[in-house]
Amino acid sequence: VGQVYDPEIMSFRPQRFSLASSKSSITGFFESTPPYYRSSVSSRPSFTSIPSMHSVSLPSPPPSPSYNSAFISQQKLRSTAPPRSVFQCLPPEIYDCILRQLTIFHDKATSMSCETCRLRDLCALALVDRRWDRAVRPQLYHRVHIVGNDSPLQAKKFRMKSDVRLKLLRRTLRERRVLAQHVREIKVPRLQPDGEAVEERTLSLVASLVMACPNLEKLVGFYPVFGHSFDRLTYALSTRARLKEHVWIIGENSEISERSRKQVPPGLMDLEQVDRFLHLHDAWDSLSTLFLSSHKQGVLERDVFVQTLRRLPSLQHLCISNFDMDDFDDVTLQTIPALQSLRLQDLEGVTFWGLSEFSRIRSSQCIRQLSLIHLDIKYLSAISNLLLRLSSLQRFTLVQESSPEVAAGELVFQPVIASQHLQYVHWDILLPGSANENLAKSIRAGGFPSLRTLRAPSDHDGLLQMVCRPRAQIILPSDKYSKAYRASNESNPDSPTQTLFTARKQAQRRIEEARKAATFRIVIEEDGIVQEVIDIEGFMGTIGSKISYTLDSDVAGSDNALIDLPDLVEGSREVAPRDGCTGMWNASHHTGKKWWNHTERYRFRPVDLQRFF
Repeated sequence: VGQVYDPEIMSFRPQRFSLASSKSSITGFFESTPPYYRSSVSSRPSFTSIPSMHSVSLPSPPPSPSYNSAFISQQKLRSTAPPRSVFQCLPPEIYDCILRQLTIFHDKATSMSCETCRLRDLCALALVDRRWDRAVRPQLYHRVHIVGNDSPLQAKKFRMKSDVRLKLLRRTLRERRVLAQHVREIKVPRLQPDGEAVEERTLSLVASLVMACPNLEKLVGFYPVFGHSFDRLTYALSTRARLKEHVWIIGENSEISERSRKQVPPGLMDLEQVDRFLHLHDAWDSLSTLFLSSHKQGVLERDVFVQTLRRLPSLQHLCISNFDMDDFDDVTLQTIPALQSLRLQDLEGVTFWGLSEFSRIRSSQCIRQLSLIHLDIKYLSAISNLLLRLSSLQRFTLVQESSPEVAAGELVFQPVIASQHLQYVHWDILLPGSANENLAKSIRAGGFPSLRTLRAPSDHDGLLQMVCRPRAQIILPSDKYSKAYRASNESNPDSPTQTLFTARKQAQRRIEEARKAATFRIVIEEDGIVQEVIDIEGFMGTIGSKISYTLDSDVAGSDNALIDLPDLVEGSREVAPRDGCTGMWNASHHTGKKWWNHTERYRFRPVDLQRFF
């Protein structure tokens, strides 16, 4: 009889058994023998008995070694199991890359998703296996954004009247300190109308949430007014040693207002208010971005400015706006430390003289991004000194109503203004003057060899558009659906304006007018007979220019070119969202409504503070 190949038997290696273990071996043999052979062996006669005439000899069972069924099952699983999952062999960096792309998909401006949808997808990934859970958990708690109103069903389930998600998050972070270590950024809902004070109960709740996050770096979308009085949220933020950015909105104080009626500054802030404000910055050694803005005549005196900036060793980006000339002036400007980005906006005390002197100090040489907004600079020489002496400057923004002119009797050589390393210029002079003409002549004279982008909403005669690369179309397809664009059709097209919709309309009109005139004509002749005449249409711009002319906004869909503080602090869209996200954009299955649907919430997009510079 030929030998039959059995992989299970061939893989089995027989062992030697002693007499003492023969009983157990036989027992194991019958336990591991299949039922068919087990019944055959038990029913057949003994080998020592003499077979009778009527007995039928049964076929002897095949030799079977002693092994149990568990061993066979393991051998089967080892031989037939599929290979290891691909994701189990991937390094952690691949997981992080996948999760990063998922966040980009949910956060982009054209996405129909919201923060609730992003968290839902992360939770679904965390349920795949333990490796995904380890990768998702830091991302799930790294950025915690709570947007819009709570679900009524959720409030009923947990028997809470308000702030359900904030209280549940606080409880989770307090009970599980490991999760609290991952939190770097928190966004709390802004549900009160703009201009109204935040309730003390809300401030205390947010403060307790901040205290539960030892590694917090950002508190976004929630910027209450600070009135030089103690509140728990300000104190909680002052204890976060890893805080990277903070926005101060200085409001009115009744005691300071009372002193201002009896005395002149300085000295409107008492010693207790000064010490309290300064000590709030003692632990912020990692703070890199600071906003200081006055709200309704808020006061922050000169000495407080100087001492505050000295307490921040890591400060790189600074924005100062809306302060009176008694609080911030040319002298205070000279005390600003070395920075990378500086934005000065609506400061009455800053003049062309202070800017010229500021360009001479050593600390100004590190500035890469400079924004001068509504400072009413009278002379072009101050701007020329800034661009010429700030050797590291790459982005420059100038917005004001009046046109800076050349001083009377001043000798002018082209280029009037120049910069070797400047790459981006936002130039917006509302009233017509010689500023646009001087900038255009300076560009033609080679004063800006590194300039690549120019944005000029108030380009009255198209002088700046002419020195840039020609564009076939500058108007956006969405402009015809905008209210501002329809209103611009009824207004005077030649009136100076800062509206981007009107600026794009004027730029497009100049492009279409240039096309009507032929730049040059091609005449094709054969044997002295004109066969064809081709007219090359005109264009608006300069062939060979490396400068791109743009009229896009910093905020998608906004009518203003520059991003401003109201774009950062307003919460009206979050209070009453229009056409918000309900999660149904991804419900393709007929039963998907139960899983994907959630309470309608505003599609919040985080505003990067670096866009202000």
